[in-house]
Amino acid sequence: MKSSIAMNPQERNASMILAWIYALRMLGIFLLLPVFSLYATQLSGGENKMWVGLAFGIYGLTQAMLQLPLGMASDRFGRKKIIYIGLIVFALGSFLAAFANDIVMLTIARAIQGAGAVSAVVVALLADLTRPDVRTRAMSMIGMSIALSFSLSLMIGPTLEHYLGVSGIFMLTGVLVLSCIAIVYWFLPNPQQTLQNIHWHEFKDVFGQRNLWHLHFGIFAVHCAQMALFMVLPFILRDLMPSEQWWQLYLPATIIGIILMVPAVLMAEVRHHMKGVLLWAIFLLVIVQFLLGYTGKTLWQLYGWLSLYFLGLNTVEAILPSWVSKIANPKLKGTAMGIYNTAMSLGLFSGSLIGGWLLQYFGTQAVFYFCSGLMLCWFLLVLPTAKPKIFQQAS
Repeated sequence: MKSSIAMNPQERNASMILAWIYALRMLGIFLLLPVFSLYATQLSGGENKMWVGLAFGIYGLTQAMLQLPLGMASDRFGRKKIIYIGLIVFALGSFLAAFANDIVMLTIARAIQGAGAVSAVVVALLADLTRPDVRTRAMSMIGMSIALSFSLSLMIGPTLEHYLGVSGIFMLTGVLVLSCIAIVYWFLPNPQQTLQNIHWHEFKDVFGQRNLWHLHFGIFAVHCAQMALFMVLPFILRDLMPSEQWWQLYLPATIIGIILMVPAVLMAEVRHHMKGVLLWAIFLLVIVQFLLGYTGKTLWQLYGWLSLYFLGLNTVEAILPSWVSKIANPKLKGTAMGIYNTAMSLGLFSGSLIGGWLLQYFGTQAVFYFCSGLMLCWFLLVLPTAKPKIFQQAS
């Protein structure tokens, strides 16, 4: 029994490499969070704040448009080929952004960055290279990489901007992404039986599978609330401590959240309580985001609430992609993950716009209550769903 839940060296290696690649994709958004708006307003045309918002959010919009087509292409032509193409496109957008001298050019470059939308393909490849019994653990590495890249971005973004400038950050991102091509080529095996002839009735099943849609809505809601939440936090932290000290809050909160996440993930995977753990994590996000809006914004309260927030967020990030990969048709995992990551990208785009609008017209409390209400809607949607069962292919 023990061997059935132990990750073998190939699974561990694949999980670590793909988590790194996934984290670099998220750096395209997170690393620029503390510095992008100020930089964009200094460009020609940047005095128009609507253009600034579009330049930042269009990354998520183009990702949303292309996640599904690229996920479907990976089912047909192979995961690694599509990953190579996506990484090259992402790097091209990064280099163009580095040399952009007006807001329109920066917007175009950011759109090209988002067009390298290989997140769905990366997750599908990870599902190909891991067994169902260890898949949640493998996906948790991606969840942890997202959380760590987010916290790292908030800590080092202003410092990198000071020494390299925002253009230098774009250049650095492009170089790191290109290096991933060699890593994927040399160190990741080719998964077996990923090239498929897609039949219409099977394609239709992906869209018609009801238990997938509550997961797609979930990842949309989580990332929509995340972006809205972190539209507000910098304004609160600005009054509590200098920006160069923000890492003293984000680093321990992230680490505590990750440590506490481990037993939750083990409960979901080893004891097969995936639905119960997911509901618990969602409800935790409901409560924490409500309390962030209701209580006073002291530093110690933020330490506590953000630690619990990262616990809920990391648990959700680990469970959701594993659940999708288990119940989707194995022939169409890339397509299912494409829908999943499209929903996530739409959440990133929508959350930044909604968060900014609520902050401008209704204040910080409205943003927190919106995030809490969105999580509550998802909780109620998941409540009546069945526990996940591995897809059984009809004979």
